[in-house]
Amino acid sequence: MNIINSVGTLALSTRLQRLSEQLRKDGALLYKEYNIDFEPKWFPVIYTLYQRKKLNIIEIASEIGYSHPSTISLLKELEKEKIVQSKKDKKDERKRIVSLTTKGESLVSDMLPVWSIINKALEEIIDNENNLLKAINEAEEKIKRSSFFQRALILKEKAAL
Repeated sequence: MNIINSVGTLALSTRLQRLSEQLRKDGALLYKEYNIDFEPKWFPVIYTLYQRKKLNIIEIASEIGYSHPSTISLLKELEKEKIVQSKKDKKDERKRIVSLTTKGESLVSDMLPVWSIINKALEEIIDNENNLLKAINEAEEKIKRSSFFQRALILKEKAAL
């Protein structure tokens, strides 16, 4: 066992990042296997637009749980690749409405069978005594009630007493 694995909860973020990187790397290999030019980091935006059709940037950020700047960065990449397009909102010209382009819709069509395989492979990975997805959902709910930072500050105050 390496030191990061042995340190336990202190390295939780590191281990989640490591797991995420491995899944993204393998996802990229699978897309290549199917001759699909797609970056796994684009998935949340593409999938959201596939499901919701047209959203403004704030709505996309909210749906995927990313910050506004991170969402804009992904959208710029996707616009450069001509996968998404944005137009001024007719009701509010300060907002931009984003949707998939014809190329983006075609890409999704090509990816649907791959997503099915990815889903099944990931279900096999998390299908164990301690269901990872359930645990992540529980952790995210706890963080919504009180963030890691808030909890750490409370512990700091208690330690100072």
